[in-house]
Amino acid sequence: MRELLLSPSLAYLMEAHDGLSARIVNESGFDGIWVSGLAVSTVLGLRDCNEASSTQLLAAVEAIADSTSLPILVDGDSGFGDFNNVRLVVRKMSARGVGGLCIEDKEFPKRNSFMAADHRLVSIEEFCGKLKAAKDSARRDDFCVVARTEALITGTGMDDALRRARAYAAAGADAIVIHSKSSNPGEVLRFASAWSGAAPLILIPTTYSCITEKELAETGASIVIWANHMLRASLAAMLRACREIRRDGVARAEAWIAPVRDIFRLLQYDELADAERRYLPEPYHGNRRLKAIATLFARDRASVRRAGSSRSASRRVTEDRGVFDV
Repeated sequence: MRELLLSPSLAYLMEAHDGLSARIVNESGFDGIWVSGLAVSTVLGLRDCNEASSTQLLAAVEAIADSTSLPILVDGDSGFGDFNNVRLVVRKMSARGVGGLCIEDKEFPKRNSFMAADHRLVSIEEFCGKLKAAKDSARRDDFCVVARTEALITGTGMDDALRRARAYAAAGADAIVIHSKSSNPGEVLRFASAWSGAAPLILIPTTYSCITEKELAETGASIVIWANHMLRASLAAMLRACREIRRDGVARAEAWIAPVRDIFRLLQYDELADAERRYLPEPYHGNRRLKAIATLFARDRASVRRAGSSRSASRRVTEDRGVFDV
């Protein structure tokens, strides 16, 4: 993550919220992963208002880190509390191979930046204390602490945004995120033009997606984050699939949904088959799952009796117990 921040080339991070989305980002050629608080909360069925705990975020981060070798920057909201909560989160994140944590200068509990809500900022002094606590608590020297100012979101203005960003850089932030809810990139471009370069700049052009790659490069930013596009794309696809299957049956949806073989490829099922050939005695090759199912039935005869002996009943029993007959 530090290399991306210091590189003269503009780097692009794509949002991921679980192991599967991380594998897709990894395969697609992005420079790194943004673990979005909005996305992680949403897949848990929760709102992006600190309804998801830091422990739930950490669980998602562990699944993502296990699924990719890309640098990971985690959206830490406003730090889940005061400086002490920030210290705890940073210790846990930095011990798990994460490249960095981004925290914003809104009060806890935060509200998603694009909500029609009363967004309030903490004082510059309080947030600088959080940043210093985060820097002091990292368990690796290369762990990055990124400061995100929401001054343009709350409407306190460009001067306040610049004043805060300069103070955060002086407090030790490894990079600054300037965030905006305007559909026009103008205010972000003005901020970038006035920014002294005391720390690398990160942009999140969610609302001003009309900006071109050329314009992004000319800002002098180090990183651009596509902050929620994997979540939104998957939501659109799931809504479409459910509506089409419910209305028209499955045949129409089968023409465009991903085949099961794509799941097997992304999750490297072939690696498991190779491992079986290496580690299992030859008579077991290709039969390990059948033997596992047979063992399951032997242990759970009551379930077998309840379900009956048909193939469909066998499928129900094995699925209920976590063994899938693909």
